[in-house]
Amino acid sequence: MTPYASPLLSLPGAVPAEEPDAGVAAHYGDLFKEQRTLARGEGLVDLSHRDVVTVSGPDRLTWLHLLLTQHVADLEPGRATESLILSAKGHIEHALYLVDDGATTWFHTEPGAAPALLAYLESMKFFYRVEAADRTAEFAVVYLPAGSIAEITDGPVVRETPYGRDVFVPRDGLAAFAAEHGPAVGVLAYEALRVEARRPRLGRETDHRTIPHELGWLETAVHLRKGCYRGQETVARVQNLGRPPRRLVFLHLDGSEVKLPEHGDPVRLAADGAEGRELGFVTTAARHHELGPIALALVKRNVPADAGLLAGNTPAAQETVVEP
Repeated sequence: MTPYASPLLSLPGAVPAEEPDAGVAAHYGDLFKEQRTLARGEGLVDLSHRDVVTVSGPDRLTWLHLLLTQHVADLEPGRATESLILSAKGHIEHALYLVDDGATTWFHTEPGAAPALLAYLESMKFFYRVEAADRTAEFAVVYLPAGSIAEITDGPVVRETPYGRDVFVPRDGLAAFAAEHGPAVGVLAYEALRVEARRPRLGRETDHRTIPHELGWLETAVHLRKGCYRGQETVARVQNLGRPPRRLVFLHLDGSEVKLPEHGDPVRLAADGAEGRELGFVTTAARHHELGPIALALVKRNVPADAGLLAGNTPAAQETVVEP
């Protein structure tokens, strides 16, 4: 299959992003200027490499309520939320960003996630009147930052959140939409602001054994008083009786280092040096237009909250995201 390439990669200065964001622009020539553009509530980010899935039918919300970690049985049209799909052991398998338009529930999720997601949804249909479909070929996701005054005319479905708007744009109208609501901003700027906001991302802040408690997803993607769903036993047990084995932290990285730590680089106590015991791993690192180099990392729960750390070989000071 031919790798995806957004039409916005033809814009002046566009530099292609690497995995997991291959197919769209990392930046258009000036990373910090693009971050400041988003911070002012201007511009747009091309997220057209992300997968789009819809669920339609009269039973869609009742059915999804049984499968997702979020309470969606009474989800009002136009109200955005996010949710997870867990394994039987409570590990995160999918992160879904959704909105219902009154007739159809729209999700966007990580690039390439739609086939596995659809396979699971199809296996759970039973007698419910629902229809799940991969709409990635028809619709693209575009992000407009919080504070944007861009007016969206009738047509695209809009997911309004405190962080901005996700717009499901017909894919054949992506270039025209970008021309109207630009300037285009690359995903590196988007990711830097995500790290600043301490917002986890599937596949970056997660591995095969991550549970929602470790990342702070209980506050935004899990409803603790709804009915049964796969993995709920783990969620309830850890919430009521135990503590998550790991916790997300925010790192201020030493700005004298030229190279940022990479995803998966080990995290150690600075006092133990580069040969010390691994206590976690770097999930996402970024260069921020005001904060300098920053990162998120997942570390063991018992790492002292005031300890200096090494992120790869880079000294780092930590801030608590999930309480130890």
